[in-house]
Amino acid sequence: MASLWFLIVALMIVGYVVLDGFDLGAGVIHLIVGKTDAERASVIRAIGPVWDGNEVWLLAAGGTLYFAFPLLYASSFQGFYLPLMMVLWLLMLRAIGIEFRHQSSSPVWRHFFDTAFSGASALLAIFFGAALGNVIRGVPLGADGYFFEALWTNWRVGPNPGILDWYTVVAGVVALVALTVHGALYVTLKTEGDVNVRSRKVVSALWPVLIVVTLVSLAATLYIRPEVLTNFKLVPVGFAIPALVVGSLLGIFFYHRSGKEKSAFISSCLYLTGMLGGAAFALYPDLLPASTGERYSLNIYNSATGSYGLRVGFVWWAIGSVIAIGYFVFLFRMFKGKVSEAGGYGH
Repeated sequence: MASLWFLIVALMIVGYVVLDGFDLGAGVIHLIVGKTDAERASVIRAIGPVWDGNEVWLLAAGGTLYFAFPLLYASSFQGFYLPLMMVLWLLMLRAIGIEFRHQSSSPVWRHFFDTAFSGASALLAIFFGAALGNVIRGVPLGADGYFFEALWTNWRVGPNPGILDWYTVVAGVVALVALTVHGALYVTLKTEGDVNVRSRKVVSALWPVLIVVTLVSLAATLYIRPEVLTNFKLVPVGFAIPALVVGSLLGIFFYHRSGKEKSAFISSCLYLTGMLGGAAFALYPDLLPASTGERYSLNIYNSATGSYGLRVGFVWWAIGSVIAIGYFVFLFRMFKGKVSEAGGYGH
């Protein structure tokens, strides 16, 4: 059951990144593709019906983590207390930017809230990438299963690293570029006119950058943690995951160039799924590796709740997930099509 819950947590994190990722990406390019107030409003309308619902998956993933792996939850929230508080404030600032821009007729305040929305979105993408970088690199766990990390130390990867070092910064850059492309593809899919054209230009400009940072992150990961290849060697079918990443990158390029907007966006979803799925596959059964030694790592065996709780919890999780997925399918179908100039959705 612990392995099943590892898979469930991984799937929920992937779901959150794919869904809220395009919201974040749309926020990053908000000031770039929207030159007028009306154009910026169209970007907001493109994500408006779904952005707050997408963030629910972050809360759901956290709740699932708390239930299935309580020691990991407690250790992570204690060790990452400072960045978690920063993430919460950024989430609130982003929501304030979206909601309050419509409540003021002052151009100055509207620009302020637009900037808050865009800046918070970019910083959240970087922070989420750095967080994944910390998990892959490892944290200084002690024998009690807890740790503390300063925001940064000497920027080097070692037994006692900071939250930010050269590797986690690389991970943050990868996340920023990937989610910006993801968001630009979604805005392209949902808008028309000048906003659509500018969003397409963002994708065209950043696709080569995404290739480069993906390769750099792979090389950096193999350099600091070569043991990530162990599971791929033990279970060769796992090499289908990097093949998915390569294929999805090519799909973004060819579908975007041929104007197949939906296929290009789906390719971006597959890219994010492949990157995160590859990380989960490489880490299994570890949940939070220890930079202080493998014996201190938190894994599915020393962090999971009791087997009875996991069995009963799976039943309720399955019921809740069916309801949530059904709601999201209904929501996305209701608001399908492109945003019209009048503010509605075409079908």
